[in-house]
Amino acid sequence: MDQGSAGALQLKWELSGHGWANCHLADDSQTASVIASYCTDALADLVAGAGELYGQQRSARFFFDAEPQELRWVLRPTDDAVDVTIHQFPDVSVSPDLPDSHGTVMWQATYPRSAFAHAVLEAAHTVLKEHGEAGYLAKWAMHPYPVALVQDLRRLHIRDDTCDLPHDLSCP
Repeated sequence: MDQGSAGALQLKWELSGHGWANCHLADDSQTASVIASYCTDALADLVAGAGELYGQQRSARFFFDAEPQELRWVLRPTDDAVDVTIHQFPDVSVSPDLPDSHGTVMWQATYPRSAFAHAVLEAAHTVLKEHGEAGYLAKWAMHPYPVALVQDLRRLHIRDDTCDLPHDLSCP
């Protein structure tokens, strides 16, 4: 895994079974796939974490329950960029009390905030387009599609970022 600044981030959210999702990340220098179970509202947490980067937060933290692993995301803003680090811990039942340094870094790169937010929005939009709200809930089971969080992130991204990429406003 190469660390440091990276090229364009590609993020894909894929519902892979009843209550399971794969989050695929790729840039010019690395690729990774992380899994999440519906024990956490993983897509909503990812979208909300990206949204927190627009406030006065010093960082955003959330985790995916990968049964039994914990995949802890730490987003640290630096000027108009965001450092994205994913730490893997072997057991979610004990890892919440452990510092980040006790986990294995499985992804680390820095992106412009606008690029990270756009990648998260694109992933959320694509899964909604593929499944619809009802289909998402049927497959994810425990949590509905995070409509309001996606709308908030899109509003903040369009308002505060210089982004020349298209923004599909027809979806929630």
